[in-house]
Amino acid sequence: MNDRKPGIAVVTGASRAVGIGAAIARALAAAGHDVFITYYRPYDAAMPWGEEATAPAALLAELQSLDVRAAGLEIDLSEPDAAPRLFDAVEDALGPAAILVNNATYSTNGGIDELTAAQLDRHYAVNLRGMALLCAEFVRRYPGGEGGRIINMTSGQGVGPMPDELAYAATKGAVEAFTVSLSAGVAARGITVNAVDPGATDTGWMSAELRAQLAAESPMGRVGLPEDAAKLVRFLASEEAGWITGQIIHSRGGG
Repeated sequence: MNDRKPGIAVVTGASRAVGIGAAIARALAAAGHDVFITYYRPYDAAMPWGEEATAPAALLAELQSLDVRAAGLEIDLSEPDAAPRLFDAVEDALGPAAILVNNATYSTNGGIDELTAAQLDRHYAVNLRGMALLCAEFVRRYPGGEGGRIINMTSGQGVGPMPDELAYAATKGAVEAFTVSLSAGVAARGITVNAVDPGATDTGWMSAELRAQLAAESPMGRVGLPEDAAKLVRFLASEEAGWITGQIIHSRGGG
Protein backbone atom coordinates (compact mmCIF):
# COMPACT_ATOMS: atom_id res chain seq x y z
CA MET A 1 0.00 0.00 0.00
CA ASN A 2 1.37 3.41 -0.99
CA ASP A 3 0.33 6.21 1.36
CA ARG A 4 2.72 8.85 0.11
CA LYS A 5 1.04 12.26 0.15
CA PRO A 6 0.88 14.09 -3.20
CA GLY A 7 3.56 16.77 -3.42
CA ILE A 8 3.11 20.53 -3.50
CA ALA A 9 2.69 21.80 -7.06
CA VAL A 10 3.59 25.19 -8.51
CA VAL A 11 1.67 26.18 -11.64
CA THR A 12 2.68 29.38 -13.38
CA GLY A 13 0.40 31.44 -15.61
CA ALA A 14 -3.00 30.65 -14.09
CA SER A 15 -4.68 34.03 -14.45
CA ARG A 16 -7.62 33.12 -16.70
CA ALA A 17 -10.57 30.93 -15.73
CA VAL A 18 -10.61 29.20 -19.14
CA GLY A 19 -6.84 28.96 -19.51
CA ILE A 20 -4.62 25.89 -19.54
CA GLY A 21 -2.94 26.98 -16.30
CA ALA A 22 -6.24 27.07 -14.42
CA ALA A 23 -7.22 23.67 -15.82
CA ILE A 24 -3.88 22.20 -14.71
CA ALA A 25 -4.28 23.66 -11.22
CA ARG A 26 -7.77 22.13 -10.95
CA ALA A 27 -6.56 18.72 -12.15
CA LEU A 28 -3.66 18.63 -9.71
CA ALA A 29 -5.86 19.76 -6.82
CA ALA A 30 -8.40 17.07 -7.70
CA ALA A 31 -5.54 14.55 -7.44
CA GLY A 32 -4.81 15.77 -3.91
CA HIS A 33 -1.91 18.14 -4.53
CA ASP A 34 -1.63 21.41 -2.66
CA VAL A 35 -1.28 24.04 -5.38
CA PHE A 36 0.48 27.39 -5.64
CA ILE A 37 -0.40 29.48 -8.71
CA THR A 38 1.17 32.52 -10.28
CA TYR A 39 -0.54 35.10 -12.44
CA TYR A 40 0.26 38.46 -14.01
CA ARG A 41 -2.82 40.47 -14.93
CA PRO A 42 -1.04 43.34 -16.73
CA TYR A 43 -0.07 40.88 -19.49
CA ASP A 44 -3.66 39.76 -19.93
CA ALA A 45 -4.82 43.38 -19.97
CA ALA A 46 -2.58 44.00 -22.97
CA MET A 47 -3.86 40.97 -24.87
CA PRO A 48 -7.01 40.76 -27.05
CA TRP A 49 -8.84 38.59 -24.49
CA GLY A 50 -8.38 41.20 -21.74
CA GLU A 51 -7.84 41.02 -18.01
CA GLU A 52 -9.99 38.87 -15.71
CA ALA A 53 -9.29 40.79 -12.51
CA THR A 54 -11.12 38.44 -10.14
CA ALA A 55 -10.21 35.15 -11.83
CA PRO A 56 -7.12 34.28 -9.71
CA ALA A 57 -8.99 34.75 -6.43
CA ALA A 58 -11.93 32.73 -7.74
CA LEU A 59 -9.60 29.94 -8.85
CA LEU A 60 -7.92 29.81 -5.43
CA ALA A 61 -11.31 29.55 -3.73
CA GLU A 62 -12.28 26.76 -6.15
CA LEU A 63 -9.07 24.85 -5.42
CA GLN A 64 -9.54 25.21 -1.67
CA SER A 65 -13.04 23.77 -2.03
CA LEU A 66 -11.36 20.54 -3.19
CA ASP A 67 -9.93 20.07 0.32
CA VAL A 68 -6.37 21.04 -0.57
CA ARG A 69 -4.33 24.05 0.39
CA ALA A 70 -3.97 26.69 -2.31
CA ALA A 71 -2.15 30.00 -2.50
CA GLY A 72 -0.94 32.35 -5.21
CA LEU A 73 1.25 35.28 -6.13
CA GLU A 74 1.02 37.95 -8.79
CA ILE A 75 4.52 38.17 -10.25
CA ASP A 76 6.26 39.25 -13.45
CA LEU A 77 8.35 36.22 -14.37
CA SER A 78 10.49 38.31 -16.72
CA GLU A 79 12.18 39.92 -13.71
CA PRO A 80 15.62 38.38 -13.05
CA ASP A 81 14.92 37.77 -9.35
CA ALA A 82 11.43 36.34 -9.85
CA ALA A 83 12.42 32.70 -9.24
CA PRO A 84 13.77 33.01 -5.68
CA ARG A 85 10.95 35.37 -4.73
CA LEU A 86 8.39 32.91 -6.04
CA PHE A 87 9.81 29.88 -4.26
CA ASP A 88 10.20 31.86 -1.03
CA ALA A 89 6.48 32.60 -1.25
CA VAL A 90 5.66 28.94 -1.99
CA GLU A 91 7.63 27.72 1.00
CA ASP A 92 6.14 30.36 3.30
CA ALA A 93 2.59 29.48 2.26
CA LEU A 94 2.68 25.72 1.68
CA GLY A 95 6.17 24.23 2.03
CA PRO A 96 8.83 22.91 -0.38
CA ALA A 97 7.62 22.29 -3.92
CA ALA A 98 7.82 18.84 -5.49
CA ILE A 99 6.22 19.74 -8.85
CA LEU A 100 6.84 22.69 -11.16
CA VAL A 101 4.61 23.31 -14.17
CA ASN A 102 6.02 26.06 -16.38
CA ASN A 103 2.84 27.15 -18.11
CA ALA A 104 3.27 30.94 -18.15
CA THR A 105 4.17 32.32 -21.55
CA TYR A 106 4.59 35.53 -23.47
CA SER A 107 3.18 35.47 -26.98
CA THR A 108 2.59 38.11 -29.62
CA ASN A 109 2.28 37.67 -33.36
CA GLY A 110 5.09 38.81 -35.63
CA GLY A 111 6.70 37.51 -38.80
CA ILE A 112 10.10 38.35 -40.22
CA ASP A 113 9.05 41.86 -41.25
CA GLU A 114 8.06 42.70 -37.68
CA LEU A 115 10.98 41.02 -35.91
CA THR A 116 12.94 43.33 -33.61
CA ALA A 117 15.42 43.00 -30.77
CA ALA A 118 12.78 44.23 -28.32
CA GLN A 119 10.25 41.64 -29.48
CA LEU A 120 12.80 38.85 -29.16
CA ASP A 121 13.87 40.04 -25.72
CA ARG A 122 10.29 40.15 -24.40
CA HIS A 123 9.68 36.56 -25.46
CA TYR A 124 13.06 35.37 -24.24
CA ALA A 125 12.68 36.96 -20.80
CA VAL A 126 9.59 34.92 -19.92
CA ASN A 127 9.54 31.87 -22.17
CA LEU A 128 13.18 30.85 -21.91
CA ARG A 129 15.11 32.77 -19.26
CA GLY A 130 12.20 32.86 -16.82
CA MET A 131 11.45 29.18 -17.36
CA ALA A 132 15.10 28.15 -17.01
CA LEU A 133 15.63 30.15 -13.82
CA LEU A 134 12.48 28.67 -12.29
CA CYS A 135 13.79 25.19 -13.10
CA ALA A 136 17.16 26.02 -11.56
CA GLU A 137 15.60 27.38 -8.37
CA PHE A 138 13.29 24.37 -8.12
CA VAL A 139 16.22 21.95 -8.47
CA ARG A 140 18.33 23.82 -5.89
CA ARG A 141 15.54 23.64 -3.32
CA TYR A 142 14.21 20.17 -4.10
CA PRO A 143 14.60 18.16 -0.89
CA GLY A 144 15.60 14.97 -2.69
CA GLY A 145 14.11 11.54 -3.23
CA GLU A 146 11.93 10.20 -6.01
CA GLY A 147 8.92 12.24 -7.05
CA GLY A 148 10.32 15.55 -8.30
CA ARG A 149 8.57 16.72 -11.45
CA ILE A 150 9.21 19.54 -13.91
CA ILE A 151 6.71 19.89 -16.74
CA ASN A 152 7.24 22.57 -19.36
CA MET A 153 4.57 23.65 -21.81
CA THR A 154 5.54 24.01 -25.46
CA SER A 155 3.65 24.66 -28.68
CA GLY A 156 4.48 22.21 -31.44
CA GLN A 157 6.78 24.51 -33.34
CA GLY A 158 8.79 21.40 -34.21
CA VAL A 159 5.74 19.77 -35.80
CA GLY A 160 5.08 22.51 -38.34
CA PRO A 161 6.15 26.06 -39.20
CA MET A 162 4.85 29.12 -37.33
CA PRO A 163 5.97 31.92 -39.70
CA ASP A 164 3.81 34.59 -38.06
CA GLU A 165 5.09 33.85 -34.55
CA LEU A 166 8.84 33.76 -35.05
CA ALA A 167 9.96 35.09 -31.67
CA TYR A 168 7.52 32.85 -29.85
CA ALA A 169 8.44 29.76 -31.90
CA ALA A 170 12.16 30.38 -31.36
CA THR A 171 11.83 30.56 -27.59
CA LYS A 172 9.53 27.56 -27.40
CA GLY A 173 11.95 25.56 -29.54
CA ALA A 174 14.60 26.41 -26.97
CA VAL A 175 12.27 25.18 -24.20
CA GLU A 176 12.21 21.75 -25.84
CA ALA A 177 16.00 21.62 -26.16
CA PHE A 178 16.41 22.74 -22.56
CA THR A 179 13.92 20.12 -21.37
CA VAL A 180 15.79 17.22 -22.94
CA SER A 181 19.20 18.24 -21.61
CA LEU A 182 17.96 19.21 -18.15
CA SER A 183 16.27 15.83 -17.76
CA ALA A 184 19.63 14.06 -17.99
CA GLY A 185 21.22 16.47 -15.53
CA VAL A 186 18.69 15.98 -12.74
CA ALA A 187 17.56 12.36 -13.16
CA ALA A 188 19.90 11.15 -10.42
CA ARG A 189 18.26 13.63 -8.03
CA GLY A 190 14.86 11.98 -8.44
CA ILE A 191 13.44 14.66 -10.76
CA THR A 192 11.82 13.98 -14.12
CA VAL A 193 11.59 16.69 -16.78
CA ASN A 194 9.17 16.58 -19.69
CA ALA A 195 7.45 19.00 -22.05
CA VAL A 196 3.84 18.95 -23.26
CA ASP A 197 2.65 20.27 -26.61
CA PRO A 198 -1.16 20.49 -26.37
CA GLY A 199 -1.69 21.66 -29.95
CA ALA A 200 -4.33 24.22 -30.81
CA THR A 201 -6.30 24.66 -27.59
CA ASP A 202 -9.47 26.69 -27.20
CA THR A 203 -8.82 29.03 -24.30
CA GLY A 204 -11.01 31.84 -25.57
CA TRP A 205 -8.67 33.29 -28.19
CA MET A 206 -10.10 31.46 -31.22
CA SER A 207 -12.67 33.03 -33.48
CA ALA A 208 -15.64 30.85 -34.41
CA GLU A 209 -14.26 30.61 -37.93
CA LEU A 210 -10.82 29.50 -36.82
CA ARG A 211 -12.26 26.98 -34.38
CA ALA A 212 -14.40 25.47 -37.13
CA GLN A 213 -11.44 25.34 -39.53
CA LEU A 214 -9.16 23.65 -37.01
CA ALA A 215 -11.87 21.18 -36.02
CA ALA A 216 -12.43 20.27 -39.66
CA GLU A 217 -8.70 19.62 -40.08
CA SER A 218 -8.43 17.52 -36.91
CA PRO A 219 -8.61 13.71 -37.16
CA MET A 220 -10.82 13.76 -34.06
CA GLY A 221 -13.08 16.49 -35.38
CA ARG A 222 -12.50 19.02 -32.62
CA VAL A 223 -9.93 21.38 -31.18
CA GLY A 224 -8.08 20.78 -27.94
CA LEU A 225 -9.56 21.80 -24.61
CA PRO A 226 -7.62 23.01 -21.56
CA GLU A 227 -8.72 19.86 -19.75
CA ASP A 228 -6.97 17.72 -22.36
CA ALA A 229 -3.62 19.26 -21.50
CA ALA A 230 -4.39 19.19 -17.78
CA LYS A 231 -5.04 15.43 -17.77
CA LEU A 232 -1.65 14.75 -19.33
CA VAL A 233 0.13 17.08 -16.92
CA ARG A 234 -1.63 15.40 -14.00
CA PHE A 235 -0.34 12.02 -15.21
CA LEU A 236 3.22 13.28 -15.69
CA ALA A 237 3.10 14.68 -12.15
CA SER A 238 2.02 11.33 -10.74
CA GLU A 239 4.09 8.53 -9.30
CA GLU A 240 3.07 6.33 -12.23
CA ALA A 241 5.05 8.58 -14.61
CA GLY A 242 8.31 8.17 -12.72
CA TRP A 243 10.02 6.34 -15.62
CA ILE A 244 9.16 9.03 -18.18
CA THR A 245 11.68 11.83 -18.59
CA GLY A 246 13.30 13.88 -21.32
CA GLN A 247 10.23 13.59 -23.53
CA ILE A 248 8.43 16.13 -25.71
CA ILE A 249 4.88 14.78 -25.73
CA HIS A 250 2.68 15.97 -28.60
CA SER A 251 -0.85 15.64 -27.24
CA ARG A 252 -2.62 17.07 -30.29
CA GLY A 253 -5.49 14.70 -31.02
CA GLY A 254 -3.60 13.29 -33.98
CA GLY A 255 -3.01 16.68 -35.58
